[in-house]
Amino acid sequence: MEYETRMETEREENGDLSFMPEGVIANLLSFTTPIDACSLSAVSRIFNAAAQSDFVWDRFLPTDCDVLIAQRKSVDPISSSKKEIFFSLCNNPVLIDDGNKSLSLEKWSGKKCIMLGARDLSIIWGDTSLYWSWDHHPRSRFAEVAILLNVCWLEIRGRISCRILSPKTTYAVYFVFRMRNCNYEGFNVHPADATVRIIGTDNHGRRSVCLDPHLDNPRRWQRRQHAPWSMRPPPGPSLDILGLEWPQERRDGWFEIELGEFENGDGDDEVEIALMEVKSHSAKTGLVVEGIEIRPKHCWTLLKPWCCKLAPRFK
Repeated sequence: MEYETRMETEREENGDLSFMPEGVIANLLSFTTPIDACSLSAVSRIFNAAAQSDFVWDRFLPTDCDVLIAQRKSVDPISSSKKEIFFSLCNNPVLIDDGNKSLSLEKWSGKKCIMLGARDLSIIWGDTSLYWSWDHHPRSRFAEVAILLNVCWLEIRGRISCRILSPKTTYAVYFVFRMRNCNYEGFNVHPADATVRIIGTDNHGRRSVCLDPHLDNPRRWQRRQHAPWSMRPPPGPSLDILGLEWPQERRDGWFEIELGEFENGDGDDEVEIALMEVKSHSAKTGLVVEGIEIRPKHCWTLLKPWCCKLAPRFK
């Protein structure tokens, strides 16, 4: 008994929290983040038990969680743990607003991620069958995507209320797209102009972005050299890509390009996003638009080593 008392005293003096009741540890973990809870679960058995509790993961779920889970038939809110519900919302976006938007949670922070589907965007001449068509894509989460047939004036806009997002968060905006089997033209001539702004304020950002994910692939140009002269593309990429944002391939098979970022407070602001290419006057074809995604922005260069170590636990 004396030995146990002495060991407990030493643990308290050395800052060891393992002697604390599981409920107290769970309460402490609930004030951290999902990535912190998963990391601290490796400290000891009691920390691991506390990190699995519904009390902790309920704090990481949004307040409208019940509404979202009601739309997810694969998850039983009664038999599933809060941790299972959390990762279900991270890995499987929920369609909202008549299926025109999707909502998911970012697993590192638990903050909301929203994607505006193509039908939720304002696409110039999008309802003209001569310029755009609408069809289902097997890799899209939405019922329809927009397929560019032929335009010279490319203009895509979207709006989102900040109330649907997590407050006090820095968000980045991404255009999610792909090209139609490399049978596309007109995106190697001039960069597109992107703007992200909070309506009614001077808080906005502008940048030029490259929308051609295969611009540096010479095979694409070589394959077309046997086409009729009227259908041949330029002999090679003419777009100066120095300093431009470059499309990155996602795990779901789509490409994305960052359009900008904004600070979301806790008010009723509205954010407007615009993507335009109207300067080159060249015909553009083959773009497939899934939507515009808004998700929390992080310094991944700092998180990456930590996340790699947590990969087996953080799922």
